[in-house]
Amino acid sequence: MNRELPACPVETTLMLISDRWKVLIIRDLMDGKKRFGELKKSIGSISQKVLTANLRSMEESGLVNRKVYPEVPPRVEYSLTETGYSLKPVLDAMVDWGNDYKKKVSKM
Repeated sequence: MNRELPACPVETTLMLISDRWKVLIIRDLMDGKKRFGELKKSIGSISQKVLTANLRSMEESGLVNRKVYPEVPPRVEYSLTETGYSLKPVLDAMVDWGNDYKKKVSKM
């Protein structure tokens, strides 16, 4: 990754995971490696083109590993890097906040 990072650490984090799809990809890869089709199915309404673009971007940023097996047809698996796994506390905090928010809204 050869791009200049923002001075603000929050902005840096948002730059890497601000896309809704990236957060969902990270969520799904927290459980371990997945093939492209498994990711597409678990995420839902994402297009193949958008999933591919996000995975490439995340690989370039050092969040995701892409492993191609020399088979016919080729098998490709995606997994989180150590840096990708280091986002777990961020996702856990998002889960907690989202659950609290849903409880508050349901009481309105």
